[in-house]
Amino acid sequence: MTPHSSARRVATCLVLTLAVAPTHALHAQQAATLDAGLRVARLVAEPASLELRAGEAVPFRVTALDAEGRPVNAQLRVTARRSGDGAVRIAGDSVVGLSAGENQIVATVVLPAGAAVEPPRLTVPVTVSWPSVDRVVVESGAARLYVGTTVRHRATALHADGSERPRPNVQWASSDPTVATVDRFGDVAAVRPGTVTITASVERAAGTVTREIAAFPATTLDVRVSADAVRTGDVVRLEARALDRSGRAILDVPVVWSFQFTPDDSIRAPGASGLIRGDRFVGEVPGIYTVLAHAGPLVGRHAIDVRPREAVREVVHVGHGGVQHVRTSDLWVYEGVDGRDYAITGTWGADGYAYFWDVTDPSQIVKTDSLRLDARTVNDVKVAPNGRYAALSREGASNRRNGLVVLDLQDPAHPRIAATYDEGLTGGVHNMFATDTHLFALSAGDKYVILDMGDLAATRFVREYDHPDSRVHDVWVHDGLAYSSEWGTGIVVVDVGNGRWGGTIEKPVFVTAVPYPVGATHAAFPYAQQSTGKFYLFLGDEIMSRRGAAWAGTPGAGEKGGTPEVASGYIHVIDFTDPMNPRDVARYEVREFGTHNLWIEDDVLFQAYYDGGLRMVDVSGELLGNLAEQGREIAVFKSFDPGGFVANAAFVWGAQPYKGHIFFSDHYSGLWAVRLQPGRRPTS
Repeated sequence: MTPHSSARRVATCLVLTLAVAPTHALHAQQAATLDAGLRVARLVAEPASLELRAGEAVPFRVTALDAEGRPVNAQLRVTARRSGDGAVRIAGDSVVGLSAGENQIVATVVLPAGAAVEPPRLTVPVTVSWPSVDRVVVESGAARLYVGTTVRHRATALHADGSERPRPNVQWASSDPTVATVDRFGDVAAVRPGTVTITASVERAAGTVTREIAAFPATTLDVRVSADAVRTGDVVRLEARALDRSGRAILDVPVVWSFQFTPDDSIRAPGASGLIRGDRFVGEVPGIYTVLAHAGPLVGRHAIDVRPREAVREVVHVGHGGVQHVRTSDLWVYEGVDGRDYAITGTWGADGYAYFWDVTDPSQIVKTDSLRLDARTVNDVKVAPNGRYAALSREGASNRRNGLVVLDLQDPAHPRIAATYDEGLTGGVHNMFATDTHLFALSAGDKYVILDMGDLAATRFVREYDHPDSRVHDVWVHDGLAYSSEWGTGIVVVDVGNGRWGGTIEKPVFVTAVPYPVGATHAAFPYAQQSTGKFYLFLGDEIMSRRGAAWAGTPGAGEKGGTPEVASGYIHVIDFTDPMNPRDVARYEVREFGTHNLWIEDDVLFQAYYDGGLRMVDVSGELLGNLAEQGREIAVFKSFDPGGFVANAAFVWGAQPYKGHIFFSDHYSGLWAVRLQPGRRPTS
């Protein structure tokens, strides 16, 4: 938990001192620093602008001055904001270049709650360039080059410090094109027996690899598949064995796969109907697929009959707890200590209300109580698995201390406030995760704080985790690992009690990070798939626009009585069976809509797809390709309410399967319950 700015260092020290310093002393210290901010007239940066190379660290300091130019000991918030492709990190009194591009450092004075003036602010431009490429490493893979075969080569461009240049402009060349040629992608095609040197150049550096081309030794190519009759979306394993005249297998012959497709319906079949990745094939629409293995002059083939998946089932509306006057946020459904079933929903931009529902009979959802907190938004609600306590997040509190409210659920229909906790969480709590003993709460999108919930009236700080140079949106804990969704950083995995990496709840240990180039990683759901033994991470984007799309939405959307908001983004499926080697394998993308929260149970994905409604998807078996194109969609329910905050518009926030029903919250219309009918839906 190394600090990366003076402002962050101050905040971290305050939080970590809570166990030994009296609360009133901390408040007095913080108040004095905040009051000093009222005397600040301007901020000065040294230097006023920065030019550096990636990997380089340069000194940087921001000073607060009063009207007479005297330094003021005020609290500053100094952050690095990406304005182009580049990135920088603030490390103590230095700025470190991470990647080339245009950036900004923004410094702001932190003022006390209720201040009537705008805080002084300073923007410092930062330009990061790449250092020169020092060397190029060429990788050729294990496959042997025989006449008539092609093998892709990869070039890695490295700087002097060993860091890798992203997306280098590689120039490829062959020493003798009559022996082997190479194209601009590094694909080396063997022409005749002999020796050839392949060169990859980046800027003034170059790397080489020498290849021996041998005569092609095989006479037949035997193709086998794991199944020759499957459903759309089922993954088929491919195997091609090159055999010589005596029938002996030659194991190092490179094979290239392709397929031919004859659709069931040529009008409805898309242009791209299937996918081959390595030795795996998936057909996304029904038809006959002939997989082709190419090796030198040989071609082997095998036909696969792909039938409709027929996953569609009927979904029926069961009940509705209407909230039409304000916007609804998240929900949580649970069994109370009295044996009845309850739900909690929050509100967004709505004076801090949370609502409590009896959902024992989902067809008769009854509001039992409400609480109004000092907040603008109760974004998240969480309940411990044992139903002992709940937590409500707060954003936009009048005193700017935000934090969270702990509820005693001894009487689930009428919860009482057991405590309010805000130390280290004053910047706002957007999301949380509850276990029976601990609560993980996000702090101002910067980190998460772990709280001991043993005594509800005396919630105790345990530890925090702040990933360097990252903004966090959500956290989910599974089997002692915390999976935090951190926007451009992707997923950060931390051992908080699993123990395999030495972590405990008191001493979290970083495990790995799964970066994702979309840069909008908003929520994650870890899922252990029983049928295959695989462990998948489902990562959801949140992009609150459709900029550049043919339908980009309307201005002022989402206001009461107006038009619905729009979103974009999709679900990324990561094979996380080996945490040290995560692989991006599939996605669930429905164009013109955007994802929000998700839940998976019994191989069904329950996806809140904002204006795309609640969508239920079959995620059984090995996953590959776009699940939305494979007939895996089971059902879609759009929560249209004529009296909604926005009338007859779905904007589904989150869903939770519970005791045979699916409960979900809609931003415009409150709490809903639906049920999936058993069996396939009739088509006629």
